[in-house]
This record gives sequence, C-alpha cells and structure tokens, in this order.
Amino acid sequence: MKAIGPVPLEFVADVHGRLRIGGSSFDELIAGGTTPLFAYDTGVVRQRVAQFRAAMPPEVALHYAIKANPSGSILQAMAKLVDGFDLASAGELKRVQQALPGNRQLPLGFAGPGKNEQDLRSGLESRITFQVESAGEVERLLALGGRAGMRPRVAVRVNPPFGLKGSGMKMGGLASQFDVDQEEVPDLVRRIVEAGAEWRGLHVYAGSQSLSADAVSEMQRATVALAGEIAEEVGMTPPEVNLGGGFGIPYFAGDEPLDIQAVGAALKDRLGARPEVLRDTRFVIELGRWLVGECGVYLTRVVDRKVSRGKTFLVVDGGLHHMLAASGNFGQLLRRNYPVAVANRFGAAPEEEVTVVGCLCTPLDLLADEVMLPRAEVGDMIAIFCAGAYGLSASPQAFLSQGAAREVLV
Repeated sequence: MKAIGPVPLEFVADVHGRLRIGGSSFDELIAGGTTPLFAYDTGVVRQRVAQFRAAMPPEVALHYAIKANPSGSILQAMAKLVDGFDLASAGELKRVQQALPGNRQLPLGFAGPGKNEQDLRSGLESRITFQVESAGEVERLLALGGRAGMRPRVAVRVNPPFGLKGSGMKMGGLASQFDVDQEEVPDLVRRIVEAGAEWRGLHVYAGSQSLSADAVSEMQRATVALAGEIAEEVGMTPPEVNLGGGFGIPYFAGDEPLDIQAVGAALKDRLGARPEVLRDTRFVIELGRWLVGECGVYLTRVVDRKVSRGKTFLVVDGGLHHMLAASGNFGQLLRRNYPVAVANRFGAAPEEEVTVVGCLCTPLDLLADEVMLPRAEVGDMIAIFCAGAYGLSASPQAFLSQGAAREVLV
C-alpha cells in the first residue's frame, strides 16, 4: 500500500456520500455531459485570494500567473479578484484580453525567453510590460518599438545569486536561459533608459512549489536586498519590483500547507526596513499554483475493473493526456500519489488496494498506484484532487488521439 496526498479541506460529501464541488454534487456537474471533466471551485480561489490579502502588507499587489491555468472561465473569475496578470506568450495575452470584462484594465507582465517578433509586436500594441530575459531581447524590442513609433515598457528579469531553498523547481543562482545575470543588470537598465524606453522595474523569480515559510521569507528578504543594491548602482528607483512567487500547495502524504501568515509577517517587517531607494517602489507577488491548484478536481469514470496476478486495476476513461502531473511525468523525481477518492463514496472507509490507470496504451498512464480506496465498480467516478494548476493545459492532449476533457467552473 502507498500513501496518498491530503484532500483539500474545502471538499466534503453530501448526505448521500457524494463529493460536493462548489455547492453541487459531482453527478450534477457531469449530468448530460461526457467524462473526463475538470471541475474548478471558485469558492476555493476566492478563499485563497482572501487569505493572501489578509496576510500580506497592503503595499503588495497580487498578480495571477496565467500559465498555471489559462482556462477562460478561470481568467474571467481572476479578473475580478487580482491586481494584474503575468503571462508568457502572445497566446496567453490573447486569452486574458478576451477574459477582461468591458473596459476593465489590469497591469500585464510578459515574461519568458525566446519572444519572437510577433510576441513583441503584440505586447507593444497592448502596452504591456515586457520582463526581458536578455540584452538581445532588449535590442530587438527597442528596434521594433522605434520602427512602430512606440515606447516600450520594460522590466528586467534578474538571475539572482540565490535560489529558493527546498523548492520543487529552482530558478535562481544557476546558469539559465531565463533572466539576466545580476552583474549585467545595471548596465542593461541604463541602456533601456538612455534609449528612451520606459523602465518599469525588476522581476526576480527564484523558485517554485515551496511549503517552507522560512525559505520563502528568506528568498523575499534576499530579493528586496538585491533590488535595493541594483537600484542604488543604477541611481534610480524602480517603479515596481516583482518578488516572484514560490508558494507551494500540499500534494503528497506528509505535506503541510505553507504558513502564509508567517510569510506575510516577515515580508511586512522587511518592507518596513527596505532601503530608502525603494521607498516609493510598488511590490508584486505573482502566484499561479497557490491560487488555483487546490480548486480543481479531475473526474474520470471507471470503464473496467480487472485483476492481474493478484493486483486490482481500475481502468478509467481519462489519463495522463489530461492530467500528466498526477501520473508523475511532470517533473517528479520520485513518483508519489496525488489525493484521490471514489467520488460517489466520498469519505467512506477504504476497503481494498487498487491501482488506477488511464486508457492510453502505455504503462506510464498511472494515476494512482497501490492506494487504499472504497470498492469501486464499472461506472463509478474517480476524483483526483489538486488538479487546478498544470493540469489540462500542461498535458499531451493529442497523445494517441483520445477524446478531450471538459472544463467547468462552479
């Protein structure tokens, strides 16, 4: 038997033992439609935003990192809750523009290496802030802006001399295709300003998926100090410093939620004692996974039940082509089980050890390995939690030409 991760506390059973998502039972959500289905609970998202607002200093703005989940319904909900969006492609820019209601305007930041001419042109026309990753990108942007008669808005994404300790993916302190190495940043900022572009500030993203408040707070302390050093060397106050994110969620057995209150208290102290050159700087934290990861449930139906050499398999109509991360093929060094349940017997006592597999012709299509669940039969529904971030859009949906998964916001 292998352990499973903790189910987010917001999900409960109704009086009939059926999983409830956003006030509806799971079978109401799938009635009249096909499975598999991603269901996103907006109540969980609103609660995470409220937790952030309550914990963080008031001068810290909240941006949503679109890459976590670019679903149109998620973006429409986020447009009413956050202070801006961070994106990484012209496609994401188009998605967020479609999602913004009426004349609603929010700050947009465009990060990522390898922005092509169409990316730069789209961003210029939309007056977004480019978080540049190299001196070459700056020159291409300046040239394109000059030909178009547009003044680019430019922030420099900094490769710091530190990373986020214990993070799931370290993004700082290494040779990288991302960011501009710290020692090159002051000269690049001067070049941006002297060329007549609008310098919008600095962006530092040192790592992701940390559950340690101490590690996140130390990263933020170091980021504020680094921004102050760069600003003093340049001799200018950056209008904005994006502190990155790094807030993790508990996926696996033994994981504990990040203590966001402790992170906020430490950041309040740090910003209160920040260098004078940053006194008028606006600070931003960009979050994706922490805001939406726990709001999502992947619902997939059991289509076969079989026993092979004493091992019971539940074969479902979904798989890694929709939910790659749960299969362990999205950056895990050691495969561990996401939170999983039988949706129509939610909260019932475990009865048997089963392995949940998808419908693809590959042994990699493993959604839950040797877990204890209530007995499930053909037609029952398996729920995989923590499916709101890096789920459908981060999975190989065209693999083996299987059917698409639906998405619904509740």
